[in-house]
Amino acid sequence: MASHAKAGRLRHLVQGNRGHLLAAVALVLFVAILEEVLEGDANRLDVWAYQVVVVGMRSDWLTPVMQSISELALPVVLVVMLLVVEAFAPGRRPGLVAAVNLVLVTLLNLLLKQVVHRPRPEGFRLIAETGYSFPSGHSMIAMAFYGLLAWMVWHYERDRFVKWFCMVGFALVIVAIGFSRVYLGVHYATDVIAGFCVSLAWLTFYTRIVLPLWLEDRRE
Repeated sequence: MASHAKAGRLRHLVQGNRGHLLAAVALVLFVAILEEVLEGDANRLDVWAYQVVVVGMRSDWLTPVMQSISELALPVVLVVMLLVVEAFAPGRRPGLVAAVNLVLVTLLNLLLKQVVHRPRPEGFRLIAETGYSFPSGHSMIAMAFYGLLAWMVWHYERDRFVKWFCMVGFALVIVAIGFSRVYLGVHYATDVIAGFCVSLAWLTFYTRIVLPLWLEDRRE
């Protein structure tokens, strides 16, 4: 009986702190990748991703698709999305909340890039990009921005089908944007994964600490 009670308390503790646990795992993975990047050694994941994605998957029809997906994290698209959020999302000033999140995660990405100074991949880029490579700015912005939209849908949407449909849709958009950066040859796979990880940890902090100060809870 005592063991069952302890297991129940542990399960309750894990369920109540899933966000913190997820952020902790993401940060540990980010630090592990960062250590390898700072050592300057070729990462096996990057080599494998190059062989599978760049060498094995590039084609004339897929390249414009990947370019279009990558553009989902461009400023003009994000500004339009912010206007839609402000117009239709519930809560107090949801557009401002999303905009502040976007600005802060962009600044965090710029700071990390200046600290790490990892050059971009050479020799197989399909588009022109400037700046450092680690972590991927597109991946960080995708996770933070579209991840926040997913949080808003999960938090406010009452229709179960719409909630899950949007959650899956936003998840696919995030993954596709990261994948497109590797496909286009402007980032290593570890740039993308690290960007997802640090942005996921940031999003956990933002939704638990900052958002409750600005968004009113309208769930029934």
